[in-house]
Amino acid sequence: MGTGRLMKFIELFAGIGGFRYGLEMCNSKQESGQQGLQSRGDKPNRSDSLRGKAHTYDCVWSNEIDKYACQIYRKNFEIKKGDDPYGKSILYQGDITKVNTNDIPDHDLLCAGFPCQAFSIAGKRGGFQDTRGTLFFEIVRIAQKKRPRLLLLENVKGLLSHGNGNTFGTILTTLDEIGYDCQWQVLNSKNFGVPQNRERVFIIGHLRGESRPKVFPIGESNQVSDGRIEKELKYRNQKTVYNPKGIAPTFREGHGDGVRIIDDSKIRRLTPTECERLQGFPNGWTEGISDTQRYKCLGNAVTTNVISAIGERLC
Repeated sequence: MGTGRLMKFIELFAGIGGFRYGLEMCNSKQESGQQGLQSRGDKPNRSDSLRGKAHTYDCVWSNEIDKYACQIYRKNFEIKKGDDPYGKSILYQGDITKVNTNDIPDHDLLCAGFPCQAFSIAGKRGGFQDTRGTLFFEIVRIAQKKRPRLLLLENVKGLLSHGNGNTFGTILTTLDEIGYDCQWQVLNSKNFGVPQNRERVFIIGHLRGESRPKVFPIGESNQVSDGRIEKELKYRNQKTVYNPKGIAPTFREGHGDGVRIIDDSKIRRLTPTECERLQGFPNGWTEGISDTQRYKCLGNAVTTNVISAIGERLC
C-alpha cells in the first residue's frame, strides 16, 4: 500500500459514493491487515475503523446533482458532528457548472465517473455534441485550477471507439494541454470479485513534475470479451451473490430491474440488495428511496471493488 501518506481527494458526479467507498476500503484493509475485499455484505463502522489510526484516503469534497443519490450519499457518509474524527466532508448538491473552484478544497486526487450516456453503445452516442458529454470539460476546469497530483476517471468502454477514436483523442489531448500525462486500461468488474460483466475504461492522469505511481496494467487486458453471458446467480451464506456457472450482464442506469436470473427454476428480477452486491456495496446501502430509484442509482454507479484495486496502487 506504500507509505500510507494522507491522500485528500474529491469526488465529482459522485452518485452514491462508489469512488469514496472503494478508496475508503483501502484504508480499512490497511488498518485491519485484511488480505481481501471479498466479504462486503455488512456495512463497516467508519468511526470505529478510522478513529485514532493513520489512514490514506480522505474525501474532502464531493458533488452530485441527483437528489436521490445525494440522499443515499448523505446517509452513508455524513456522520454526525463529533463522531467523525476527520470532520464532515462537504457534499455540494447541484449543477457542477455552477461550482466556483475557489470553494473546492485543495486535494491530491480528483475522482470522476463523468456521465457516460453520451458515449455508451446503449445510447445515441452523441459524444461532445451531447450536453452530458461536455461535462468532461468541467473536470478540466477544476483540474486546471486546483492542480491535483492525480486524476482517476471512469467511463464506458465505448468511449475508446466513439467517433472513430477522435473523442478519446480529444480527452487525452485536452488533459495533456493542462499538464497531465495519462495511462488507461479497460477493466471488467467480473475480475474483481463480483459476478458482473461490466467493462469500463479507467484513466489515470499524472501531473507533470509530480511522482508517477505505476497503476496499469492490472491483471490481464480486458479489451476483448468472450461475449458469453450466463444469467444464473445464487445465494451463498446469505451474504454474497455468486455464480457457479456464469456472470450477470451489465445493468445500466434505470435498467437494473430488467436483469432476470434463475432461482429455484423460476425466473425473477434481481433485487436491489443483489444489485448492491454486484457493485460491491454493503447490504442496505441504497435503502431509504424507492426501488426504482435504487436500481437507477446502482446502475449508474462504479463497481467499488475495481476502485479499491486501483486505490491500492495509487499510493
